Amino acid sequence: MSIAEIAEQSVPFALNLTAKFRNTQVRTGALISGSAGWGEFAPFPEYDDAVCSKWLAGALEAAFGAFPAKVRNSVPVNSIIPMLDIEQTIFAVESAVQNYGMTTFKVKVSDASDELRVKAVRDTLGRLGIEGKIRIDVNGQWSVDQAIHAIQILDQAAGGLDYVEQPCATVSELIELKNKMQNWSQPIQIAVDESLRMAANVDVDEIRSAADILVVKAIPLGGVQSSLDLINEIGLPAVVSGSLDTSVGLSSGIALASSIPQLYGACGLGTGTLFLEDLVTPTTLPVNGELPARRATPDAHLLATSAAKVSEDDRLWWQERIVRAWLSGAKDLVSQSVREAVEQ
Repeated sequence: MSIAEIAEQSVPFALNLTAKFRNTQVRTGALISGSAGWGEFAPFPEYDDAVCSKWLAGALEAAFGAFPAKVRNSVPVNSIIPMLDIEQTIFAVESAVQNYGMTTFKVKVSDASDELRVKAVRDTLGRLGIEGKIRIDVNGQWSVDQAIHAIQILDQAAGGLDYVEQPCATVSELIELKNKMQNWSQPIQIAVDESLRMAANVDVDEIRSAADILVVKAIPLGGVQSSLDLINEIGLPAVVSGSLDTSVGLSSGIALASSIPQLYGACGLGTGTLFLEDLVTPTTLPVNGELPARRATPDAHLLATSAAKVSEDDRLWWQERIVRAWLSGAKDLVSQSVREAVEQ
């Protein structure tokens, strides 16, 4: 089977979300079926072919490869709070606690004006009798000076932050921020995401200097095994986050989280709560704050229904994107056995 045949047999999908996430309320991607199961290829539309090559390597690993051995049978998960208003934030926290048993919350923020949103999370947890943990995710939007200002305000609003994820875009800025926080009575831990995921080449020593915690996304980093290898090489505690995956794609993140010996804490794999629709019945959702370490297989009817929403032009676009991603580097990122399966 050639990569062109794999692309032609892939099944593009379009699924509605419960709220706008990354400026969209529809998650799109394509599923790839292989000898090992199903893989999900769903890089966001703005990503170039080089970035997409890692996502394809992760999808092909799930479809044709093997996941590492598990060291745990379930994975703790955090709730993700998108850019919601105060009322919606309160409802999201109540739902996460009462329906799914989640007590750790990652809040997407833009600046210090999100103080009231973060405080709403802490106040709601307090009202529910939950101590809980609050993290913030900045997606690299701040300068060092902006980070120093905003972190102190949001840390107070949170009653203490667990960590701040990717406060600045560059590793050098993160190192500067970390050094400046050493003068604080209680420095806030820095977690890195984009500095790993979007780097052409990861400088291990610089990451160790910039970060306290790694936020690792299995599919965007080329797959579960390559992500685990990177974590082991850097040697910092890690959490695993999803990439707005369907329940099928979450299988890779869950496999990674279940294989990390030094798991820092709750992982960002509760993204099933962000989907109005899914490709699996039931959707992969936390129970008592945890997900079982198992794979999900798409429901044929749900997959067909979702695929029917994709136009012919978009279906061809996904096929071409798969081929381009393979030629742009995925063929060099996959294991020998996966390459042989694709090129046989």
